[in-house]
Amino acid sequence: MIAFSCPRCRGFIAFEDESCKSCGTQVGLHLPSERMVRVDDDEDIGIEVDGTQWHPCANRHWRCNWLVADDADTALCLACSLVRRRPDPDDTIAMEKLADARMALRRLVFQLRDLGLPIVPYYEREGGLAFDLVSSYSNGEKVMIGHANGVITIDLVETRDDYRERLRVALGEPYRTMLGHFRHEIGHYYQSVLVENGPMIDRCREVFGDERASYQDAIDRHYKFGPPEDWRRSHISEYATMHPWEDFAECFAHYLHIADTLQTTAAADVVFHANLERGYPIEDVVPLRNYRDEPIGRMVWDWKRATVFFNLINKSMGKRDLYPFDLNSAVAAKLGFVHEVVVSATLPEVATA
Repeated sequence: MIAFSCPRCRGFIAFEDESCKSCGTQVGLHLPSERMVRVDDDEDIGIEVDGTQWHPCANRHWRCNWLVADDADTALCLACSLVRRRPDPDDTIAMEKLADARMALRRLVFQLRDLGLPIVPYYEREGGLAFDLVSSYSNGEKVMIGHANGVITIDLVETRDDYRERLRVALGEPYRTMLGHFRHEIGHYYQSVLVENGPMIDRCREVFGDERASYQDAIDRHYKFGPPEDWRRSHISEYATMHPWEDFAECFAHYLHIADTLQTTAAADVVFHANLERGYPIEDVVPLRNYRDEPIGRMVWDWKRATVFFNLINKSMGKRDLYPFDLNSAVAAKLGFVHEVVVSATLPEVATA
């Protein structure tokens, strides 16, 4: 994530902040320019940015800090407008969880735009991107996290730390986060729209396997027998071994994890200086804001060296490794394919709703 500053005092503002913690100025995110701008305490007063009038998203009272152009067809920002289904308004507990989930959704949407990936909403085209953010604790509905025909379904109960941690332990996962769910499922979406019916499908099958294999058989086999004993030689996670679709989605999610964390590191001007006497890298590691023009090897090199210290920082706080995964050559090749997909994608003109 890039760094944001207060338009008044230039103090640091986090991506989710609605006001500056230093001077109290109300702020909103202007997505086209990727900067925070001042919002009047009277939200009915428009905000002029680069000659255009903007106003706060209609979900600002639910902690959304994005802005909407006055001439947009909706009062919702781009991220909020992608939510197709949500809990009933009188389900206050689920609505609170929805606010938490939409924070992760906004972080995802911001990164997708920053990478130049196409975002075509469901209300503009059949099979366009949509999010059903619903709770399995509401009305007894059974919610399955997944993707189908452009619609990504997320169970809002996953915002509860205790619930998510129980599942993580039960499934033997190294990590489980709401943002991770969004990034995994968006991988399925982009495989369907950028790969499966295009010129890259044959290479995708060479790298990940044939996605036409029975998915139900793969699920049954995975949960009956588990992953192959040598899965670490060729996969980023146990779940990735289940089916080529899951392998691609897992690698796509990790690509987004890596790109975003390196971008945050670059925003802080962190440089890992070479120092062989201390076991540091053989040359300086200078993380980049964007790796679009770099080969995947540069990103993997920077990430491997940086995570040595990120993991040590976590352990200094008595926590697990920040990134407990191995990027061997086979996994790096898969990330390289994902990198090609991202770089080759063209960004259509997206309405800044």
